[in-house]
Amino acid sequence: MPTISMFYGVLIRMFFKDTDKHHTPHIHAEYQGKSAVYSIPEGKLLAGSLPLKKEKLVIAWIEIHQEDLLADWELAVNGQVPFKIKGLDQ
Repeated sequence: MPTISMFYGVLIRMFFKDTDKHHTPHIHAEYQGKSAVYSIPEGKLLAGSLPLKKEKLVIAWIEIHQEDLLADWELAVNGQVPFKIKGLDQ
């Protein structure tokens, strides 16, 4: 599972060929032992949880980088390495 971004202690990852469980383009976010899954098109929480402040940052980041994330999603589901995407603190 490649890490595609990191900002304010939050790791953003995508799994290779990860279409079975959530059936929608999504990212995995991790922060201090907590993890959550967010849809890329809507920025909606699909599973897990993060602290509220970190969740707001992740949702804003998804909105800013939606096109890049969808392009990375296509790469990842086809078994290719997704590109890195700038974090909010860069």
